Formats: sequence, structure tokens, C-alpha cells
Amino acid sequence: MAKKENKTNAMRMLENEGISYQIHTYDAGDGMIDGVSVALKCNEDPEQVFKTLVTEGDDRNHYVFVIPVGEKLDLKACARSVGVRSVAMIPQKELLPLTGYVHGGCSPVGMKKQFKTVFDETVVLFDTILVSGGRIGMQVEVSPDDLLKVTGGTTAALTRSDH
Repeated sequence: MAKKENKTNAMRMLENEGISYQIHTYDAGDGMIDGVSVALKCNEDPEQVFKTLVTEGDDRNHYVFVIPVGEKLDLKACARSVGVRSVAMIPQKELLPLTGYVHGGCSPVGMKKQFKTVFDETVVLFDTILVSGGRIGMQVEVSPDDLLKVTGGTTAALTRSDH
């Protein structure tokens, strides 16, 4: 395991819950930290690498959606999945104060507060998926069942097809 001081909130929370995970690191020095680039740097299928997106609903509550890195969020489907009329992405500057994570290093695990979290339904197709480890340059590979358990998450169809 990583040295204590190198652990992120996400790793500490996984360990506290007795959940095993594998760390994948990548070089972020080239500035290519979009999800598809990260998946390729980690030699992983982009369909198996998920990004964490934070939104605010028309009810003023925050919602977290976790989708494959190559996909686009369907905001209407997301709103339906959490029972509100609409959701919108939060401004990037609000991410760190709200979650404790920076853009490009936002994990669905270990945020400052536990928000309602919904994973794209494709998460169940994999034995393990990769999500941010809570820091740019770091991903954690975890079973979807464990992620759903630790986040209290649910699944729904969350992406739109632009093809």
C-alpha cells in the first residue's frame, strides 16, 4: 500500500470500509488529464474508466454522477434518476470547496460530504472499474459492488448518444 502521507481521502475511506483497491498512476505533466487520455495512459478500456461529475439540482441539492470517460452526461436522464426536474453542472470553482477534490482528481469516494451518487448502468458489466483516486495522476481500481456500497450509490442510464 501507499505510504500513509500519500493516501487520499478516497483511499482512506476504502480502507476504513475494508474494500480492496489497486492504485494506477499516470503522468499528468503533459496536461492531458481528460478521461479518455487517462484511460489510455493507464492502458485501460475507456468504457471501464469512469469520471465523476458533480451537479446541482433545481431543489438546490448536489448530486454526483459517475459515467464512462468517453460518454456525455444526459442531464434529463440524470434529473430523472434522482427525482428532480433538472440538474446542471456546478461551476468548476465550486468543486474544491464542496467536495475537497480538484477538477481532474474528483473521486466519488471520500468527498467532504456524502451526496446522492448515481453510477451509469454500464458499471455492472465489469468486475472492476477505475475512478479517480482523489488526486490528479492517480486512479483506483475497485469492484463496482464495493463502490456502490461505499457511496450508497444506485445505477441508472445516465449518458446520451451523440452518434
